[in-house]
Amino acid sequence: MIRIGCAGWPLPGDVRDAFGPGVSNLARFATRFGAVEINSSFYRPHRRQVWERWAAETPEDFRFSAKLPKTITHERRLVDCGDPLAAFLDEVRGLGNKLHCLLVQLPPSFAFDAAVALPFFERLREAHAGILAIEPRNASWFTPEVDAHMRAMRVARVLADPVRFDEAGVPGGWPGLVYLRLHGSPRPYWSAYESELLARLALRMRQAETQAEEVWCIFDNTAGGKATANALELTRLLAAQK
Repeated sequence: MIRIGCAGWPLPGDVRDAFGPGVSNLARFATRFGAVEINSSFYRPHRRQVWERWAAETPEDFRFSAKLPKTITHERRLVDCGDPLAAFLDEVRGLGNKLHCLLVQLPPSFAFDAAVALPFFERLREAHAGILAIEPRNASWFTPEVDAHMRAMRVARVLADPVRFDEAGVPGGWPGLVYLRLHGSPRPYWSAYESELLARLALRMRQAETQAEEVWCIFDNTAGGKATANALELTRLLAAQK
């Protein structure tokens, strides 16, 4: 199972005609893609009714990845966050069975500390039976020991581009999910990916599909309006390889 999507559902004018009709931009986005990543939940809460509306606007087989609030990951740094985590989970469950993945992104200054990280992920795993993914950005998380902990708790480590250091150049943790977050390169959030790179990526995703249960590719180069076009091109390239 390969799922391609974007961080949000931007429909720039240059690709808007590639999408079918719908009651909203999200509904139109879902005519071409099978997944979306909700990044806005990192910055602010959404009422449960908002999540319910998003679920209602998408097909039955559409899936969401939701990013944990910065209150949990950046401010409380995974400590004493039971109340905000419970509030977030209550809201996001408005997606019903379309809630597929919870994404935990950590700040670059957040070094791995087993006494903090392991109890948090154990609590999160108890609360969410679905997929968990983590995007750490400190080198201390990219070790065989940490990977073993993540595998045991079924937490996939994201492969994020641009890659910060060599060990981050491959996904890790739980091997059942390969989760790619493409922020744009060389200028994060602004740059488009060239066709040659996307063609290589499509081949790698087909290879990963033979080993993982799911392969997700989320384009986050939305600031320059490039994510949607890149996602459409990757979708075409993958279709051509079947």
